[in-house]
Amino acid sequence: MHRDRNNRNSTLLGIASIITAIIIWQAVADLIVKSRFYLPSFTDVLFSFISLIGGGTLLTDFGISLLHFVIGLGAALLLGVPIGIAMGWFREIDRIANPIVEILRPIPPLAWIPFAIIWFGLTHQSAGFVIFVGAFFPILINTYTGLKSVPRIFVEAARVLGCTTNLSLIRHVALPSAVPSIAAGIRIAMGVGWMCLVAAELFGAGGGRFGLGQKLWFYYNLHQTANVVVYMLLLGLIGLVIDMIFRYYVDSRLERWRAGEVRS
Repeated sequence: MHRDRNNRNSTLLGIASIITAIIIWQAVADLIVKSRFYLPSFTDVLFSFISLIGGGTLLTDFGISLLHFVIGLGAALLLGVPIGIAMGWFREIDRIANPIVEILRPIPPLAWIPFAIIWFGLTHQSAGFVIFVGAFFPILINTYTGLKSVPRIFVEAARVLGCTTNLSLIRHVALPSAVPSIAAGIRIAMGVGWMCLVAAELFGAGGGRFGLGQKLWFYYNLHQTANVVVYMLLLGLIGLVIDMIFRYYVDSRLERWRAGEVRS
């Protein structure tokens, strides 16, 4: 009961803060700035959103950007988790791969855009590649750290109970223990990948015709800043929804055992 009341109060407080921010935004745009180019008001953005919905390209832009994001994040998961597990569990693989990872990791994902276009052209794969570079290292490093942090007593207890091979130890002990760290890495990777998506589409990767990032730059060149703000807000809202879905899945499925421990 007390928790429900706190949740309701938090929701009402969040709604009130958003309404207050909108009122301040509208007042500053109409009474102080007085220029749609420098700062479009909330109503300007709302009308632009309705116009873009009517034009029909907004859903296409969303679908294309989501395709780029899925390509990049999917590739980062397919490679980042297994390599992180191998580096975290096998010392020899760690010694071989770690220097290469440490050299490549500080390179900003945007620095890979020229090679993304050279290797893949202006295709969806080139945008996906830039997102992959941004998302790969957070997943890899957090998986690696999670595997390295498995308490030794867990491993020794599992060996006593019959887990004698590396595969069984990884499956039944190391991987479950590393799930919180891996999940945190994926969440960071999703945020970085979403930012890389905009940058990749701004530079023309992904076809250069559709995409949330591409349209943001397109409308900037037309000096239609209300449309630019529409795409900016959509990027923020979509990123928030993706993060909320991921957190719900992790809390309800992957880390349900942690909640049980706390309740007991």
